[in-house]
Amino acid sequence: MRLKRAGLLTKLVIVVLLVYLATSLLDLRGQIQSVQEERDTLEQQVEEQRLANQQLEDAIENSDDPETLERVAREKGYVKEGETLYIDVAG
Repeated sequence: MRLKRAGLLTKLVIVVLLVYLATSLLDLRGQIQSVQEERDTLEQQVEEQRLANQQLEDAIENSDDPETLERVAREKGYVKEGETLYIDVAG
């Protein structure tokens, strides 16, 4: 039994399909890299938000602590009774 050889049109169709598949794979690879970069950015944002949430939780837990209350008041510009506030305008 003899095998029939592929014609020129069949070879051309196969080459076109291979080129199409190769370009599709390259495009998909680019999309995957783009999505991975976006995922990494989002993971970093999630970690930053977790840290911010932890700081807020700590602040809530220590809100009754006299030292914490004093520190926050001083950061807002308040002073204790009898203290004098000096503002440096020499800048």
